[in-house]
Amino acid sequence: MKKMVKATLLFASISLLLFGCGGEKQSSTASNSNKEENKYMRLAWWGNTNRDERTIKVAAMYENANPGAKIETETTGWGGYWDKMNTQAASSTLPDLMQQDYAYILQWASRGQLLDLTPYISNGTIDTSKMSQSIIDAGSVNGKVYGICMGTNAMGLCANKEILEKAGVTIDELNWTWEDLEQIGYTIYEKTGVKTTPFGTTDIRPIFENLLRQDGKSFYSADGKTMGFTDTKMLVDFYDMQLRMIKAGAMIPAEEAFVTVTAEEGGFAKEKVWNDWVWSNQLVSTQSALGKPVEMYLMPKIKDSKRPGTYLKPSMFFSIPASAENPDMAAKVLNYYLNDMAANDVLLGERGVPAPSDVLSSVSQKVDDTSKQIYKFIEVVNNNCSPIDPPDPGASGEVLKIFRDVTQEVLAGLISSSDGAKKFLDKANAALAK
Repeated sequence: MKKMVKATLLFASISLLLFGCGGEKQSSTASNSNKEENKYMRLAWWGNTNRDERTIKVAAMYENANPGAKIETETTGWGGYWDKMNTQAASSTLPDLMQQDYAYILQWASRGQLLDLTPYISNGTIDTSKMSQSIIDAGSVNGKVYGICMGTNAMGLCANKEILEKAGVTIDELNWTWEDLEQIGYTIYEKTGVKTTPFGTTDIRPIFENLLRQDGKSFYSADGKTMGFTDTKMLVDFYDMQLRMIKAGAMIPAEEAFVTVTAEEGGFAKEKVWNDWVWSNQLVSTQSALGKPVEMYLMPKIKDSKRPGTYLKPSMFFSIPASAENPDMAAKVLNYYLNDMAANDVLLGERGVPAPSDVLSSVSQKVDDTSKQIYKFIEVVNNNCSPIDPPDPGASGEVLKIFRDVTQEVLAGLISSSDGAKKFLDKANAALAK
């Protein structure tokens, strides 16, 4: 990979994309007087230790700058976050401000569970003047804004730099293929004994979707009523490559790989594997868990690729639930996280490359070496991406669970790759047709 360019040049390049292509509750409950004075609200997000510390610190900064204000913070890991939010939605106890994802914003907005933020943008409470319209539109449904993008990111392959060097492996990220990845896995295993991680374990979709998009297809159909592909050959090949590597001992077996653990407990941090599949905004926590230098690469190409499979994605949004008890304060706090320079000196783009151009310019001068890698990676993605597909349909959560379960069966040898591919497609289409 080319050497890092200066932060000022990164800003100039990354700015183009903006105009183009857990745990438990962290703070005590506020007093009744805070609630009566409309100075109390709840903020919830999914994250990791790094994000938690930064988010809680900024909440305290807001409280100090606004006497009497109290923000009750609630953090949960990704795995339990949506179960928790859905439970709270059923009992009308959602927080005033919540972290929202591109995969779910359409569902929540369509069910009337999110507040239209357009009035807060119009009256200046939420300042989006330094954000590109395409980024604002990413959080919009039918012309109404339901989520404010807190950063942009992209999926890629994270590699342990030291292991690559020990194995004598170099990666040409603009030209490498999936066949190259397989051979690299064998080489690294032969020379170091370190294995390759399967092509997605917690969420297989972003990796396989990249192949589909390169072939001109999509994971879901445009109307979200069926899957976006009918031929199972690509999925069979996707499974077969991993099965070959598992049989050769060069890939972590399914019974080990599909155990949900923290980043610190995972195979990458323990150096059992040389690679991991991560969103760019996860690179800081991934590198921190490893404690050694890492590299971030675009995903490999398929033969006769028709378009780039990678896309820029809003890393996450902040949304105000329709049931919020204090939406006005929530809008002010949202704007503080989005635009306040002192707050962003603490956040430092942990949720993704900042969306407001002035915040991006400021933060790009101050981030550490790992964060600079993120900015560099996003620069590469900006020149090698295609437009993101529409938000996921309502049954997406069920489909992704089916995909993970079937993939685990296939890689564990409980079902053949061809039978597994057919089983996934049949069950996924049935879920979408409900």
